[in-house]
Amino acid sequence: MHLVTKVGLDSLRGAALITVLTSVCSTGFCLFGYDQGVMSGVVISSFWLEQMGNPSTIMVSTITALYDVGAIFGAIFAAFTSEPLGRKRTLIFGAIILLIGTILMGSCVERIQMMIARIITGIGIGYITSVTPVYQSEITLPEHRGWQVCCQLTSMLFGLMLAYWINYGLYFQNSAVQWRFPLLFQCVFAIYVIVVTMWMPETPRWLMRHDPTPDRGILVLAHLRNLPIDHPIIVKEAKEILDAIELESKEEGSWRDLFRDNGIMGHRRFYLALGIQFMQQMTGINIVTYYAPTLFKESLGMTQEMSLFLGCWLQVWYLLASFVTWFTIDRIGRRKLLISMAIGQMIVLAIEAACVKVNNPRASIAAVFFIFAYETCFTWGWMGTVWVYPAEILPLKIRAKGAALAAAADFLGNFLVVEITPPALQNIGWKTYLIFAVFNIVIGAIVWAFYPETANQTLESIDELFHHAEKEEVQSSGASFIQWSMIPKAAEARKRARAARKVELESAAREEGGTPDSHHHSESISVQEKEKGSGQEYIEAVEKR
Repeated sequence: MHLVTKVGLDSLRGAALITVLTSVCSTGFCLFGYDQGVMSGVVISSFWLEQMGNPSTIMVSTITALYDVGAIFGAIFAAFTSEPLGRKRTLIFGAIILLIGTILMGSCVERIQMMIARIITGIGIGYITSVTPVYQSEITLPEHRGWQVCCQLTSMLFGLMLAYWINYGLYFQNSAVQWRFPLLFQCVFAIYVIVVTMWMPETPRWLMRHDPTPDRGILVLAHLRNLPIDHPIIVKEAKEILDAIELESKEEGSWRDLFRDNGIMGHRRFYLALGIQFMQQMTGINIVTYYAPTLFKESLGMTQEMSLFLGCWLQVWYLLASFVTWFTIDRIGRRKLLISMAIGQMIVLAIEAACVKVNNPRASIAAVFFIFAYETCFTWGWMGTVWVYPAEILPLKIRAKGAALAAAADFLGNFLVVEITPPALQNIGWKTYLIFAVFNIVIGAIVWAFYPETANQTLESIDELFHHAEKEEVQSSGASFIQWSMIPKAAEARKRARAARKVELESAAREEGGTPDSHHHSESISVQEKEKGSGQEYIEAVEKR
């Protein structure tokens, strides 16, 4: 199944190509956010409750939670299939599964059908969220990788906000349309992902690894950068990718490679990917977002309609705050955002606990304010950054498997928090917020001690960093008891990468009398000429000129 072509449309190149690819990946995450938000309005619809046979509260929460269960399995299945299928086909496959689940939900006539549909939809979203960060990371320049992956998370919040507003708008509709339309509306996004992705290219890294020769991968790389295939920047980047593939293919890739060093600290990097996504849920985001309407209603005495309305504006603020991360994630870096916002979340949750404990009108108003403040900290530090990090830190050999299992860890944490929060709030009340405040300070300390910076570096240079550090790590393993020795080394590597990239772009601009993007007017070597030899031979020939 070639899905039109693995190199994409020849007429779509450079910024336009990356924009369309980013829109596809972002729409995938929009589906993720929309489906998380849509059930908040569906489960309170009297028409849905009647159609489901008036289920108990426990059954309603079970039906809702089956989505996360499906997502866990979807992410695990993606770990087995996304490397042989490729990024492009995995994304299409996940969108098709989600489309089937969405149609089953929207046409549901009884409870069992809804439960099965929730699982199927979750499997589809598990595939989509596992592959889209990898897809985006592998087609993007290092200095743009962070904010472009953040586009996906902003789209997720847009989907969440859209679901809230659609639910609110249909709250006054006295028919089954009140819940069927919001569920079926997801089909629009799924169809967009399927249709547009068919015309997009596979990633250069996947093509170079799986094709007999790296020719098509080099061609896609040239299309993405909008440069001739013999341009020094393309030659250099292609060589880095091929060198990384050679480095990582010394042993045949397998599931056991997730737990092996392989000369590049592969197992440690896999544990970092799992940990960062599981810790995202331990920050307590779901205790705030899932139960905010309840707090609005109980603490402030609002009506159900007004609680839903304020919940809609909470999602609007969530979305607006996420745009800040577009500008900070690459400039400030992953580590500083994760650590500083974990501290911020700890402070906000501690104050939130005090406000809920006091429980008077002024404290209740303050409690609402701090819900907005918490979502601000979360989206600046732990929303986009967490989905960027696994695709960056994982070696190419295990990137697809590792990112998929990291996504599964995220859904597992989501499921655990959603399940334990209601009884915790019922039994220990305001102390629940203190528990998550403690989690945040512990998580911030873990990131400080064990998580290296990955911003502004090519995915291949990160492999090189861990490869060169292998012997040094053995010699200095006892030198730093508190902080991993890779932390300062990664920070230095980032500084060097930023400086080198700046010099490279300035040099190219001086030589060509313009910016690198102006090269789209240059004449490139024909594909037929390039295909006379292997990609490696082609690179060597260019280097000899």
